[in-house]
Amino acid sequence: MSTPRPTKYVFITGGVVSSLGKGIAAASLGMLLQARGLKVTIQKFDPYINIDPGTMSPYQHGEVYVTDDGAETDLDLGHYERFLAVSMSRDNNTTTGQIYNEVIQKERRGDYLGATVQVIPHITDEIKRRYVRLAQREHYDVVITEIGGTVGDIESLPFLEAMRQFMMSVGKKNAINVHLTLVPYIPSAGELKTKPTQHSVKMLLELGIQPDILLCRSDRALPLSIRQKIGLFCNVEPEYVIEARDVATIYECPVEFYRERFDERVIKLLHMRTKEPDLERWGKLLRRIKEPKHEVDIGLVGKYAEYHDAYKSIMEAFIHAGAENNARVNLVWVHSEDIEKHGAAKYLRELDGLLVAPGFGERGVEGKIKAVQYVRENGIPFFGICLGMQCAVIEFARTVCGIKNANSTEFADDCANVIDLMLEQKSIQTKGGTMRLGSYPCVLKRGTKAYDAYGRKQIDERHRHRYEVNNAYREQIEAAGLVFSGTSPDETLMEMIELPEHPFFVGCQFHPELKSRAIDPHPLFRTFVRAAVVHAEARRVPEPDTEAV
Repeated sequence: MSTPRPTKYVFITGGVVSSLGKGIAAASLGMLLQARGLKVTIQKFDPYINIDPGTMSPYQHGEVYVTDDGAETDLDLGHYERFLAVSMSRDNNTTTGQIYNEVIQKERRGDYLGATVQVIPHITDEIKRRYVRLAQREHYDVVITEIGGTVGDIESLPFLEAMRQFMMSVGKKNAINVHLTLVPYIPSAGELKTKPTQHSVKMLLELGIQPDILLCRSDRALPLSIRQKIGLFCNVEPEYVIEARDVATIYECPVEFYRERFDERVIKLLHMRTKEPDLERWGKLLRRIKEPKHEVDIGLVGKYAEYHDAYKSIMEAFIHAGAENNARVNLVWVHSEDIEKHGAAKYLRELDGLLVAPGFGERGVEGKIKAVQYVRENGIPFFGICLGMQCAVIEFARTVCGIKNANSTEFADDCANVIDLMLEQKSIQTKGGTMRLGSYPCVLKRGTKAYDAYGRKQIDERHRHRYEVNNAYREQIEAAGLVFSGTSPDETLMEMIELPEHPFFVGCQFHPELKSRAIDPHPLFRTFVRAAVVHAEARRVPEPDTEAV
């Protein structure tokens, strides 16, 4: 039996400014190494003191990504899963809050034998332990670690010091640093400026870290002279100064990095041998994204419509499903509070489909309910996710069943509670990590759109919610024509709804967007976009001239 190859480690850091795309760079590199036949995983280390982002505002953090094992994590884990088509776990995301919490618990237990607990070595040792945790539980050829924040931030210092120590202990053949920086173009000077990159690398050098590869983010090509200049002043050979130019879609990044020989440089530095990557399937995906045959306008109604990162996975799921249907999905952002003020018709009449998004809290809910009513009554394809499904049940109960005060106890205490707090949630006092989280089974009813979409009876989907359909109203709602097409195995939780006579009217309590992959779109998004394409084509067919002789 052959001995497995030692695990190699790639650390990705960022400099100059935040939001340069470390997560996309990590996901792209992981995908390329995976295409070379290597077993790869990616982990994110976030410098904030929250235990996880579960209680953070979408305006501050964007969406909360949920893994199969119920962890509330950074949205970059979504990019990792979408590009690599593998499932991550709670061990793939670590925060400063988790690090300090673990160290303090150990101190309280007496694990440190009376020692003074300090950032070095106790905090850095805990970080290093987590750097290798994934590889100790399962063999990986390469573990890519993205360090959140920007070099120079005080919050990131323990992670960078732990990285320095770790790289020194395993050796340069087994661990490298890829540093992502910005090379801005100054229009008034007509020049690309390398000084920000030089300063960023200087800060790394002051911490004892020499980057092995520089990824240089820019809006235009980097001439050889610029690469040579950067290499000279940053102690990096010019061939390891990699261009990371702006692209039309993030799914171009792996192809562009391959052309820049990014993955080849990483393999060389880590002294590995692999086959050439097969990017044919990815190339087909790209062609369909950039040159689709069809085009549809799908509305996304939410309370955070002005902040798109709150719906990042939904946006990406539409790209995947659009490519599968050879269609470009143009998302039309509609704020639910605008519908409350001006009515639904103004915003929805020209749409080919409508998704009512998940969310929490009462603000904007009545706008979502009005949106559901409009598309239900006008035959426009509808897809509701989590709160979106709950709004559909409330609207149906009010309008069709005649339960005028139907509502959710999340929004009103004195109501016909067709949506109610889950039984196991009623005794919970704390907020963080206490919802129904992670993957749960769902049984689909044969002969429904849900069953046709998946093609099988039992599925597993990821959840993040506290409220559910109240079974006390189930019989009355079903009698009026709404079908509960998916339930928990014991039939106590209503997981999916649909209207059989509607072109496409489907809602789900879970979050299907979290399981959509670039090369494997989610079945519900795929069928919803297909319904939108059919609706669009029907709308564009000219009506017959009834006055012609």
